[in-house]
Amino acid sequence: MDFVKITETPSNYDNLELMDTQSILENMNKEDKKVADAVAKVIPQITQLVDALSERFQKGGRLFYIGAGTSGRLGILDASEIPPTFGMPHERVVGLIAGGDSAIRKAVENAEDDTEQAWLDLKAHDINTNDAVVGIAASGTTPYVIGGLKDARGSGILTACITNNPGSPLTEAADIAIAVNVGPEFVTGSTRMKSGTSQKLVLNMISTALMIQIGRVKGNKMVNMQLSNDKLVDRGTRYIMEGLHIPYEEAEKMLKRYGSVKKALDANK
Repeated sequence: MDFVKITETPSNYDNLELMDTQSILENMNKEDKKVADAVAKVIPQITQLVDALSERFQKGGRLFYIGAGTSGRLGILDASEIPPTFGMPHERVVGLIAGGDSAIRKAVENAEDDTEQAWLDLKAHDINTNDAVVGIAASGTTPYVIGGLKDARGSGILTACITNNPGSPLTEAADIAIAVNVGPEFVTGSTRMKSGTSQKLVLNMISTALMIQIGRVKGNKMVNMQLSNDKLVDRGTRYIMEGLHIPYEEAEKMLKRYGSVKKALDANK
């Protein structure tokens, strides 16, 4: 199907090299302000995905992100933040990038053009029908991502995509298509900018809403966070203080005794 690749259309600005620094920044900011509004338009699709994920997670299912380049790195970033923030095991939300882990820091040439590798990467994790795969690609044409979604979908696994080109081949490969039209980039084709920002917003929404739905947040607090440094121990102590209306020192002792905010609160309702 033919479609307009919006991510490759010319910037609304020209002669960027002739702008002074403040003008560059102000114009970038003008473009960035459009991103949240574009994301708002796809909330129904994000809702559909989160509800489907919640159902699967209750059965022990997992969430896999697949992507290449910036999109792949954003998926890995989101996945990596779930254990410390919500206390979930690392294997419940997994980010995979074309070219493997070495591609996180340095691009692996042609890795994104392999249509079969994503499915091989997913099978290495024993993916099954309780799981879900979200493919991320601003262009909506990345072979690694499209191939992975097609194979997953063909195996009865829930698939979704995050892209910035409505009507792209990737949207056709997914059960749930989240297509965020942020318009042309400030620097033509530089999808690390508005497109990447929109992907980060959508990923935040998916994983955070999912964690709330499955009970990893209480009130508005991250009660299952890992207490891996002094800042987080202090935050956990303050959560217990507020939840139980007790002094800081008593809350700190309780946190050390139970090992988590949630356990301390649940044991002292």
